[in-house]
Amino acid sequence: MQPSLFTKIIDRQIPAKIVYEDETYIVIHDIQPQAPAHVLVIPKRQIETLNDLQPRDAELVGGMFLIARKVMAEMGHQDYRTVFNCGKGAQQSVFHLHLHVLAGRSFTWPPG
Repeated sequence: MQPSLFTKIIDRQIPAKIVYEDETYIVIHDIQPQAPAHVLVIPKRQIETLNDLQPRDAELVGGMFLIARKVMAEMGHQDYRTVFNCGKGAQQSVFHLHLHVLAGRSFTWPPG
């Protein structure tokens, strides 16, 4: 597997605006924000899509939501949307699992 754009950010080969980082995750601002607050929660271990998850990854994925909650609270948001895109047809553009977390505006349903 080739290193993804996010792996290059994690390895500091490409700059990004980092919001949070620990040994397992990094959170960065999206470079094409779709809301006033739009961050990406990214596991440091590269998994291409949700379809590539294994049962052993359950804790890793659950942790992504806990990190999203923490970051949104620190940014002053209690209302936010979380989104995984899986595959090209769902608009996944970087094939390294990541959770979009959006806040700061009203959202409609169903999403586009």
